[in-house]
Amino acid sequence: MGKYLEVSKIYMKTQLVWRADVIFNMIFTITKILFAYLLWGMVFQNKEMVGQFTFHGMLSYYIIGSFLSQLEMSEGISSEIHERIRNGTFSKYMVIPVGIEKYFMAMELGIVLFYIIFDFMAAVIWIFVFHIQFVFAADVLLTICAVIMTILGMIFMVQLNYFLGLLTLKYQGIGTFLMIKNNLAALVTGSIIPLALFPEMVVRIMRLLPFYYVTYLPAMLLTGMCKDEAIVGIVVIVCWCLAMQVFINVVWKKYLRKYDGVGI
Repeated sequence: MGKYLEVSKIYMKTQLVWRADVIFNMIFTITKILFAYLLWGMVFQNKEMVGQFTFHGMLSYYIIGSFLSQLEMSEGISSEIHERIRNGTFSKYMVIPVGIEKYFMAMELGIVLFYIIFDFMAAVIWIFVFHIQFVFAADVLLTICAVIMTILGMIFMVQLNYFLGLLTLKYQGIGTFLMIKNNLAALVTGSIIPLALFPEMVVRIMRLLPFYYVTYLPAMLLTGMCKDEAIVGIVVIVCWCLAMQVFINVVWKKYLRKYDGVGI
């Protein structure tokens, strides 16, 4: 465990070198919230409620959703693995005395712990700037479920991006897989439009996908909605994590022999 904590610490310190990235990350968070404020401000002009949301409830959802989505920063894992397998330097991870997948999870943890402070600051600033009557779940158990689900969702996304990176052992390019994943995630995580506004049949289908439990459902739980889905949601995302781990193990064992490393 100690060696993985060291990996996390190293990546936390590494973020200090890329200070511009911190600034752009905060700007992107602020931009998403500003977009939501302008868009839903027009929608709510003559309405008290849209679906299950009041105006301030909708903005609260977007603030929490933006905060959670900005914490999910594992997308670079697939690109990193892809490039290193293609140029033969993936051997770097094979010779160090750590589990490769655990290494990337520790890396993700270090990055998330660094950015969580700045993302939180960006979210809080907008609550005061727009005088938002912030809606947050009063139920402690619901909040705990949302936090657990968020952590499991991040673990799943690390697994997924790690898995997609490993597909380079079989395929020359993984761009198509990444495009499909990014498009599904953008829609089903509810970062564009809350899924509660979709037809019920569509939402039922989306509940079968893991992305539903990465950002959307935790954000809904933290605003006090979808309470009946809390426990079921945790069970579903745990099942997806276990299934993804099986896929990773199968791909690794089956295609590793195709890798021809040329150096570290």
